[in-house]
Amino acid sequence: MKNALVIVTLSSLLTACAGLAPIRPAAASPEAAAAASPPLTMARTAKASSRSNVQPAEDPLPSAELTDELLYRLLLAEISLQRGEWQGAYLSELAAAQQTRDPRLARRAAEIALSAKQAGEAMSAVRLWRELAPRSEEAAQYYLGFILLGDDLEEARAILTQRLADARPQTRPVMILQTQRLLANAKNKDAAFAMLEALVAPYASLPETHIALAQGAFVKGDAARATSEARIALTQKPGSEMAVLTLAQVTADKAEATTILTTFLVAYPKAVEVRTAYARTLVEQKQYDAARIEFMQLLAEKPENLTSMYALGMLGVQSNRLPEAEKYLSMYVKALADNPDEERDPSQALLILAQIAEDRNDTETALKWLALVDSGEGVLSAQIKRAQIAAKTGNLVEARRLLQEINPEGEHDQAMVALAEAQVLRDANQGTAAFTVLGDALKRYPNNTELLYDFAMVAEKANNLDVMEKALRRVIELAPTNQNAYNALGYSLAERNIRLSEAFVLIEKALTLAPDDPFIMDSLGWVQFRLGKLKEAEELLRRAYATRPDPEIAVHLGEVLWVKGQKDDAQKFWRDAGTKDPKNDALKSTLARLRVSL
Repeated sequence: MKNALVIVTLSSLLTACAGLAPIRPAAASPEAAAAASPPLTMARTAKASSRSNVQPAEDPLPSAELTDELLYRLLLAEISLQRGEWQGAYLSELAAAQQTRDPRLARRAAEIALSAKQAGEAMSAVRLWRELAPRSEEAAQYYLGFILLGDDLEEARAILTQRLADARPQTRPVMILQTQRLLANAKNKDAAFAMLEALVAPYASLPETHIALAQGAFVKGDAARATSEARIALTQKPGSEMAVLTLAQVTADKAEATTILTTFLVAYPKAVEVRTAYARTLVEQKQYDAARIEFMQLLAEKPENLTSMYALGMLGVQSNRLPEAEKYLSMYVKALADNPDEERDPSQALLILAQIAEDRNDTETALKWLALVDSGEGVLSAQIKRAQIAAKTGNLVEARRLLQEINPEGEHDQAMVALAEAQVLRDANQGTAAFTVLGDALKRYPNNTELLYDFAMVAEKANNLDVMEKALRRVIELAPTNQNAYNALGYSLAERNIRLSEAFVLIEKALTLAPDDPFIMDSLGWVQFRLGKLKEAEELLRRAYATRPDPEIAVHLGEVLWVKGQKDDAQKFWRDAGTKDPKNDALKSTLARLRVSL
């Protein structure tokens, strides 16, 4: 599980340092087809500005009576939708909108069509929505988004021109940025940029105009123009965080971009968005201690800053400061509980807190954290983790019961549950039962590469090597870039000391796909050892062990050194492996085969 935690943590850390905590999966709503979001560096500032300045006029709602017939039609639509029959639901909502002239029903029809990925039907509903709510900013945004997705730039030109002309001075800057975001959806980037230039030409005195032009130029690959426009914006408004973030974003040289941010922070040390972007850059450069200092400063200046809490928690895990990780992730979870934010999902933080507690054998606390995962994409992971904890504490029956009570939807979730059940069975040395669970899952999803891979591993453990090889070759066929399949098949051949040339080719391919993976380095070192290339084997295994001092790598390196006559060094590595994992099967079998007693 620790491997998985590290992977999740690194991924989450970069997400956090990009200025966001893990985001809830999008609901089936019109937002799913909204215009592309602005680049992260300016998104939050634009969003905050739009909230504070834009006060769109509201369209009056019709005073239609909720008749029995209408109520029946709406209920029927929702029932149809729950059954997966989107067409009936869509037609019922659209007909109700036409009958009542209620824009909310047109919006709902659009929502249903978008959730079913039916662009044509969605556009029809959006047209009606805009007709019924001509002053709705949301309806206008979606209408324009659909037009531009269809590359109908000329139809959009008049609407966008009028919107900018009619905008109040305090809202026009945000609308200019929104215009660029909408045009970014167009397929013809050059034509879209030319239109953007024409649309914003009357507003050249606004820094947002040049920020929009910088972003537009960046989208179409004109780095020089993007840089020029961003510098104009910064000249017009030297303290603009949005301008400097845009300039840093469009600057190709990463070192220069970092200098732009640090120079700005010297002049404007309270610039929260810029400091956050700088901290994110440090994370990307793996300067975790420096990033920690920046996020600590951000949190000190703004104690309610959720992004900083989450990032500091992730940095704590990354640097193995687990008490610190718990402190900040707990703060993050509590802050979200006190003030829920629909854009943030605490489940990832809760899962990591549970994992930290489990790793120190504090099962009670781990279960407490898991019990708080009640929504979002982490629910299934929490259910699986509860079952794994039950199995770990010796209650395999309870673990399987918990897993079998899950009602997963779709291939991905069903595969996750099957994989989890197979793993707890494998851990309990019930390989035959694990083989059956995975085999049954593969009958439903024969091309699921995760199921196939684990099925292969269980087959190998049972010495069913033909089945293993067939499954791994199928994974390679379905997912030619799956380095684990190449590595597993090659290592299996090397371990059995057969078809070593083929094993070398397979593992070399795996290392090409994942050049820094220490376990693949270990496999390649092992096949070199089998081929009699002891020098090459030692070099690879030492590099693998330096990257990750894993007991199994130590066992292999020890055997290479033993064969080379470096017996004291070999025993040192074996002792290290035994200290880390006294029950390691590879260590036991190697010592027995070589008749070595430590």
